[in-house]
Amino acid sequence: MKHIAFAVIGGSYAGLSAALQLARARRQVLVVDAGQRRNRFVDAAGETSHGFLTQDGRAPAEIAADAREQLMNYSNVEWIHGTADEARVASDGRLEFRVGSEAISAHRLILATGVRDELPPVPGLAERWGRSIFHCPYCHGYEMNAGPIGIIAASPLALHHALMLPDWGSPTLFLNGSYTPSADDLAGIARRGTQVEPVLIERIDGHADVVLQDGRTVSLNGLFTQPRTLLTSPVAEQLGCVLEDGPMGLFIKVDDFKATSVPNVFACGDAARAAGNVTLAVADGAMAGFGAHRTSMFS
Repeated sequence: MKHIAFAVIGGSYAGLSAALQLARARRQVLVVDAGQRRNRFVDAAGETSHGFLTQDGRAPAEIAADAREQLMNYSNVEWIHGTADEARVASDGRLEFRVGSEAISAHRLILATGVRDELPPVPGLAERWGRSIFHCPYCHGYEMNAGPIGIIAASPLALHHALMLPDWGSPTLFLNGSYTPSADDLAGIARRGTQVEPVLIERIDGHADVVLQDGRTVSLNGLFTQPRTLLTSPVAEQLGCVLEDGPMGLFIKVDDFKATSVPNVFACGDAARAAGNVTLAVADGAMAGFGAHRTSMFS
């Protein structure tokens, strides 16, 4: 069995940030990552990341690659490509898991495992995810160029999009049988200037053309929807970490220093907050690194 002081499961933005703090604290750090960033679909579409200070307009893959290269300049960091599983708390309190056939034991463990998006079953939506269909107005709203924007309702969270997106363009809320606004909802939506379309969607065509079941086509600059998020790894549950049910899905419950309910286990990034983006993931990762290091100084 490989023994390590600190292990980080997940090598995207939060995990990289956490590992960097520990590396600079001159601790031995192991990062385990399977290379499945949540925003990899943006890369595949040739799109860029936005809203991250000094990195606005860069490809997400470039940001992650630069961060990994800088991290690996520290000789006290080791990287394993793979997926962690079969996690447990050993009788002596050490945290054990497996990556393929290799068993690993750590004194401190940071979970930066991320989430995956469960998309609404609208024909043509998945093919355009990260290209012309998104979930975060702060990340992609500016690129709508103050033009026509569509909102595909998948849950009551569609109301938030309907109230937010007028700041980025002229929205139409497609209810699509997934959300029935109350009278108060409709009044708020009307005050914001968002149009409401009750006819069901047949499919998405072209760049962001909504084809309705009555034969009409509504051409838009882009679309937003509300995916359900799912934890990408079973490790938190295997270890017994308490989970919380947020508006978009389950996430790992943490305190201000990103400590979970399990001693010496920390969590950060999208897996440990109700909603997030790259900026918040990096900040969360730094705090998880600080938190894990602090506990090691006093025990």
